[in-house]
Amino acid sequence: MRHQIYPRFTKSVLLTVLALASLRAGAQGLTAPDVKSSRPAPRTSDGHPDLSGYWKGTRDTKPVGNIAKDLPGLKLPLTPAGEEAWKHNLTATIDPESLCIPGGIPRHNASALPFEVLQGSKKIVFLYWYTYFRLIPVDAQRKHSEDPDPSFFGEEIGRWEKDTLVVDSIGFKDTRVWADENGSPHSDALHVVERWSRPDYDHIHVETLIDDPKFYTRPYTYSRTWVAGKPEEELHEYACSENNVDRNHLGFGPGPIRPDGTRGFPTLAPLPPPLPASNK
Repeated sequence: MRHQIYPRFTKSVLLTVLALASLRAGAQGLTAPDVKSSRPAPRTSDGHPDLSGYWKGTRDTKPVGNIAKDLPGLKLPLTPAGEEAWKHNLTATIDPESLCIPGGIPRHNASALPFEVLQGSKKIVFLYWYTYFRLIPVDAQRKHSEDPDPSFFGEEIGRWEKDTLVVDSIGFKDTRVWADENGSPHSDALHVVERWSRPDYDHIHVETLIDDPKFYTRPYTYSRTWVAGKPEEELHEYACSENNVDRNHLGFGPGPIRPDGTRGFPTLAPLPPPLPASNK
């Protein structure tokens, strides 16, 4: 079945529908992240936890899509330059993902959408909903380039610290990017350190350290736990650019943000009454 953006969907409606569908699918019959599964995490032949699998968000992530989730009052520690960049995103930029631009990191760690991990001994692949991927070399001896080419996911280097996969990334783009669903900014000085673990069979967890001295007064962290999908669940092709008829009609910024820090209107319009039985 071909996937496309349908003409009657606006940016905000489309992203809200996708997020809600993912949350509902991922929240059925789940336990809280601090309640461990009775099954231990599988391990690869070299002894590391196997992070492979299809992973879905849960309702325990509140607010979803917001990298300020773990900060008091959901307040990001913006510098004056960061404040200016944030206002620019709200008033003068269109959501990059609605234009088929990769969300990158740290945005994908905050997204409500599922993802898949394929783990090898030397490389780990993260596959995302919008047919994006990140290919991470795992090599404790590798060092960052002196001047890496800017990219949406940055120059990523992985290493194992006991049972934790550490992904250290620099060299990010500083234009046409949002750090999360709400339009939070990041600059080309961004440095992200992700610490991935699989505490049991049914959960994967990340602690993301975000350090951007241009736009934030101090480093801060974003944590998140996902639950394993069913064996038959997997990612499917998603052609964002195909029939993207709303592209020229999208407004600036993320749209309204609810008091709880999530993206969307505070109250949803009521559904129309059901059709009479004779008209069905």
